Amino acid sequence: MAQNPQNGKQSQSVSISVASQITGVEIHTLRYWEREFAGFLNPIRTDGGQRRYRPEDIQGVFLLKRLLRDEMFSIAGARRHLARLQREAA
Repeated sequence: MAQNPQNGKQSQSVSISVASQITGVEIHTLRYWEREFAGFLNPIRTDGGQRRYRPEDIQGVFLLKRLLRDEMFSIAGARRHLARLQREAA
């Protein structure tokens, strides 16, 4: 786990390789999904540019995985579905 310099507490963020192991999604796919779903999946970056996945990012990956692989949504369909979910939550 990474040290969070802003509040001195241990954060729950993990590297992209650990996120890949947790979710079962390949690293290159995680990077691709970041580009395709930039408004939805946006892990934080360290000063050195490394991705750090927070628990909410991991949950987002699980949701994308379910939509794209289990429910067979297209990328465009998944974007529309996520936009609808965000509108309903607002």
